[in-house]
Amino acid sequence: MKTKLKYATGTIIVLVGFLTFCRCNKEDNFPVSDSGFILSSPEIAADSLLPIDYTCDGISATLPLEWTGAPEKTVSFAVIMHHVASPTEVHWYWVLYNIPADVNTLAQNVSGIGALGTNSVNDRTEYSPPCSQGPGIKAYTYTVYALSQNVSLSVAPELVTREVLLNAIEGITLSSSKMTVYYSREIK
Repeated sequence: MKTKLKYATGTIIVLVGFLTFCRCNKEDNFPVSDSGFILSSPEIAADSLLPIDYTCDGISATLPLEWTGAPEKTVSFAVIMHHVASPTEVHWYWVLYNIPADVNTLAQNVSGIGALGTNSVNDRTEYSPPCSQGPGIKAYTYTVYALSQNVSLSVAPELVTREVLLNAIEGITLSSSKMTVYYSREIK
């Protein structure tokens, strides 16, 4: 009897963890490009190591991005950079929205394009570079969303978190494309 109870309890814990993880990764419910909407960087390939300049150990620059193949009815774009720290914790470093439809590149340290939301590192309305804590390689995901209209929010920019933006674009996302990069800090 104890073995069955232990097994059932373990199963429930795993299931709760999985459901929590799914809830934290809300963006997985967005349509993903199957029509050639592709996010990339002229600096590095997807699934590559992030150069140190684009982290807190370097010059803290934003990674230049470009995308192609957006759906015809795209009115604007949004970009989010995040890291899944655990099944229940997501950190975000860049929230940028209302990027005009005629823009398909973001230069290094881009400014003056779109509207900035907050980051989870210092809660400021700005980009914050990855600054991994603890040993090991960490994955950072950039996602571009093609939207059927501009994002309309009833909160101030300093309250636009990743979750707020994802909720706002839920019904207006035509397609999305992801690019994951990796970084591991040297522990001294």
